Amino acid sequence: MVEPFPLIEISGPPHERGRQYGQKAAGRIKKGTSHYFAQLKELSLDAKGVAELVRDYLPVIEAFEPSYIEEMRGIAAGADVPFEDVVLLNARTEIIKLANPKIRARLKTPEDPDGCTGVVVLPQAAGNGRLIHAQNWDWKRECAETAVVLKVRRDDGPDLMTFTEAGALGRCGFNAVGIAITANYLQSDRDYRQVGVPLALIRRKVLENEHLALAMRAVYSTKKSAANNMIVSHREGVAIDFECAPDETFQVHPQNGLLVHANHFVSPVALGKLKDAGIQDTPDSLYRDIRVRDLLQPHIGSITFDTVKTALFDEFAYPWSVCRPPRRNLSNNLSATVAMILMEPASGLMQAAPLPSLNREFTTYRLEIDEIGRAAFERSAAAGAA
Repeated sequence: MVEPFPLIEISGPPHERGRQYGQKAAGRIKKGTSHYFAQLKELSLDAKGVAELVRDYLPVIEAFEPSYIEEMRGIAAGADVPFEDVVLLNARTEIIKLANPKIRARLKTPEDPDGCTGVVVLPQAAGNGRLIHAQNWDWKRECAETAVVLKVRRDDGPDLMTFTEAGALGRCGFNAVGIAITANYLQSDRDYRQVGVPLALIRRKVLENEHLALAMRAVYSTKKSAANNMIVSHREGVAIDFECAPDETFQVHPQNGLLVHANHFVSPVALGKLKDAGIQDTPDSLYRDIRVRDLLQPHIGSITFDTVKTALFDEFAYPWSVCRPPRRNLSNNLSATVAMILMEPASGLMQAAPLPSLNREFTTYRLEIDEIGRAAFERSAAAGAA
């Protein structure tokens, strides 16, 4: 039996909510750090070496958002793990790749590709008139045992809910004003030439914003270490896909009420300016977005959560399919679709299923939405009834 992702609820100032997070998710945090330290051991890096790398990287995080340092210190205290372990969970690739030139030279690729397929269904394409934002997260199979759903009640901004690895501050999710984000692996020939903000922290910053413009600014303008794809949406019917190189960002917009993205660049502008270096590791990306789009298009105007689930469960070209079963990837590591996550920000609804190729049981999670969000929800409900 595959266990559901536990819901972790935290509140208070950064250090206090971090402490609560660490206490409630201690087992999963320790399991996650032990997994990554086992990988690091293969690179001849022990805990002392990782701690040195983390200390060198802290100024980058502090310059971006000092409260994240406090929250991570709280997580470490609550889980009774070294602070450096928690920072590593939030910036595993960036720290290892950039902090030590000798290590960087020794590594040929950043890590196994964090493959995903992301989907946004705009209100006009949905059966109930409410935007759907969803994703398959393809990663290491064992991360199904270390991920959580984190609900953060904030005094300094909108409450938020994020699906993430335990100990990390964010991955995909939405907030109480209806801003949502998912992210997909990309790789370009510009990667790891500069020190940038860890991707997990950029995603958390998106969810902390009350205003869509500032959320999109965090994705568009923040300097990154490597390429990444981030889809940002708003419950009122706006969605933009940002294909990010470390130093430049390209946009992809919805067509016919649908936005689908896998793990390769599709912006003509991007393809004219850089080299997509990720397809060699994720060749199935070339058709995953096509498959999901083709499965959704016949239902435009009546798409529901179940419609999106059917598309994301697709087994075309199995086992190199949209819904990935546990299998060896091109690096000979065990990879799988770790989770399928669906969100309806207007109603504060998230559903998630661990290892969906083996398990089709979804758990429902809810975030209380603000007054403006409730008004939007009521409008869409009335439109659906009409």
